[in-house]
Amino acid sequence: MTFPPDPIAAVIHPDPYPYYADLVARKPIYHDETLGLWVASSAALVRAVLTSDICRVRPLKEPIPKALLGSPAASIFGHLVRMNDGERHDPCKQAVQACMQSIEEHSIAELGHKWAHFLLGESQPQTASRLQDFAFHLPVYVIASLLGVPQEELHHTALWISDYVRGLAPASTPAQVEQGKVASRHLLDLFHALLSRHQARLDNSLLAGLALEAKRARCAETEVIVANGIGFLSQAYEATAGLIGNTVVALASHRSVREQVAADPCLLRLVIEEVLRYDSPAQNTRRFLAQDGRVAGQAMQEGDGILVILAAANRDPALNPNPERFDMLRRDRHMFTFGAGPHACPGATLAALIAQAGVEELMASGADLEQLGATVAYYPSVAVRIALLFHPTSYNSRL
Repeated sequence: MTFPPDPIAAVIHPDPYPYYADLVARKPIYHDETLGLWVASSAALVRAVLTSDICRVRPLKEPIPKALLGSPAASIFGHLVRMNDGERHDPCKQAVQACMQSIEEHSIAELGHKWAHFLLGESQPQTASRLQDFAFHLPVYVIASLLGVPQEELHHTALWISDYVRGLAPASTPAQVEQGKVASRHLLDLFHALLSRHQARLDNSLLAGLALEAKRARCAETEVIVANGIGFLSQAYEATAGLIGNTVVALASHRSVREQVAADPCLLRLVIEEVLRYDSPAQNTRRFLAQDGRVAGQAMQEGDGILVILAAANRDPALNPNPERFDMLRRDRHMFTFGAGPHACPGATLAALIAQAGVEELMASGADLEQLGATVAYYPSVAVRIALLFHPTSYNSRL
């Protein structure tokens, strides 16, 4: 099998990991002239970039993507703590983290099983497009329910999040950007209405919890709360779908692991933890220099962009011995799947529990995981690796 032409194309390559290993060994940091980006791949250099105090999550001259300016999508994007740096955003970031940590695991698991069972029940017979809907919609149904979205609004919310996320992608078409803007307006209307209801009465929804934490942190502006409530959905959407799909591929590809899980379903959580390292949904992220300086030992200039290959760092033998071996019992497992430094994602437990419930319900439905993983296609993306649960000729362009 040939190497992909560049680290972006690697995301949807059938097996990008020999290529990543070659980068780690031969050029752990280099400038890709075609992409116009620095590329960091080894564990040490990935950590150095993610924790650098002169790197930012967005270019200084373009804090919001130009294509979104003047739209509802820009209103959401501009308030997301995930997409902003600086002391002004620190209180809200703390509120988001505190809110995420307050979610009880049993609530996630219960909702995960409830909605996975529901979505799979809707998909009988389990057609290709329905299975794809299942992987993408499950995280939205679970998290939206936690946020207080009524059941009758869940399907629409999943479709709006799909359009919103696709409109943000660097490779989005003009039509996708416009669809994302329309979806953003629907999401803002929904979340403003939810927040108004929460403010009128006490409840224990995740959105109400975010509003309370934001008030404690003195960042209780309505637009900030609404945007980051939507952010809980958008940031989990593709990554959790990827974790579900990639876990099915891992089980299909490793017969002994599949048999052990069939005998002891409790082992599935360990399988998912290893999938997060071995075949990470989050393949890469980006950082941008706020000033001239040295990052990862390399002199760079203000405005330079760095492609940070998280999936390559996860397979760096300096981080995890025998990284090419799938080992659900691996000791001292280390990974960059959820980042590091000031923008480390606080949603690791949430994603893992939703994926676990989804795969458990998929197995309970009688689905043949070996057959599902026999022919793998990957969702078109420049950053997230999502194995789609169907034959590629059945691709549903809606998602």
